[in-house]
Amino acid sequence: APGTMSGSGSEEPQPSQAAEDGQQEAEQDWAAAKAFYDNQVIQRVRPPKPQNAITVAVSSRALFNLVEEQRIYEEQGLEKYVEYQQNNESVILKPGPAFYFVKALERVNARLLELYPDDEERFDIVLMTNNHAQVGVRLINSINHYGLTIERFCMTGGESPIGYLTAYLTNLYLSADCDKVQEAIEAGIASATMFTANKDVVYSDTQLRVAFDGDAVIFSDESEQIFKQQGLDRFFEHEQLNENKPLAQGPLKGFLEDLGKLQKKFYAKNERLNCPIRTYLVTARSAASSGARVLKTLRSWGLEIDEALFLAGAPKGPVLVKIRPHIFFDDQMFHVEGAQKLGTIAAHVPYGIAQKHQKST
Repeated sequence: APGTMSGSGSEEPQPSQAAEDGQQEAEQDWAAAKAFYDNQVIQRVRPPKPQNAITVAVSSRALFNLVEEQRIYEEQGLEKYVEYQQNNESVILKPGPAFYFVKALERVNARLLELYPDDEERFDIVLMTNNHAQVGVRLINSINHYGLTIERFCMTGGESPIGYLTAYLTNLYLSADCDKVQEAIEAGIASATMFTANKDVVYSDTQLRVAFDGDAVIFSDESEQIFKQQGLDRFFEHEQLNENKPLAQGPLKGFLEDLGKLQKKFYAKNERLNCPIRTYLVTARSAASSGARVLKTLRSWGLEIDEALFLAGAPKGPVLVKIRPHIFFDDQMFHVEGAQKLGTIAAHVPYGIAQKHQKST
């Protein structure tokens, strides 16, 4: 049949001028569409691969203020809760305790992309919620309203998020649900329960500030066990005897390490004085009698902390007011509540012996 032979090229029908023009026009349309898409991609950066990213998973109740919605869920049940969320899809949610921390992470990302446009080593925020998918539209509307870059959503519909946290190679998980946080800690994932500050505070919009307690947060609870079981004098004695023996790592050591890696990327571009990340150690330890072991442990790990504050048992709240961190991690609810009262957003790390002496709420 004519046109099906693959013999001599001269026998094949030649394309008409009109067909050639049509082909050229289609190619131009394609090029225009691609240029438009490429422009969109530049404006909305693709999320990095999980193995390259520093993945921070936040729950919807950590990211947004869902106190009223949670009350409806607890008092009236799931169906009424979902119905309420759907009826209020266009009502933007107010910021929750992790909101300003997430904003600060995104500002660090923007600076990293300026300096390293092809590098994927930056923060990736994942919304990890046990909400049902029907609630997703309100969450998406609120995220877009605030201009947050959260591309990955995991809506587990009441199931535990732990398997997903592991699959996403999560570096830090923040939730308002202390049971889920406890489960994550037990699974070896750095995790903390978020608490809203009792006062509104203005946070730095040019620098991410992260404050850590030492024992049972960056370090293991080895020394805290001595203190709880044998008292302060025995603790001081133990720390001086073991001054040159590094402490074992605690649940948040990895996240401090992640922050340090990103800081070094700024230092490499001569941005040390203009670095958008600052880290703080805020510990109840006394510098003279038990501070050296902490500093030597950090040095042995090759980690720098920007500021170390040894409070020798004084309350942490007033110092945190000066620092104004976007988040403060502590293993003791006593310190979390003290920080909260004075306007610091604090996160409770349910790890170590201190948990036997308190019931986290």
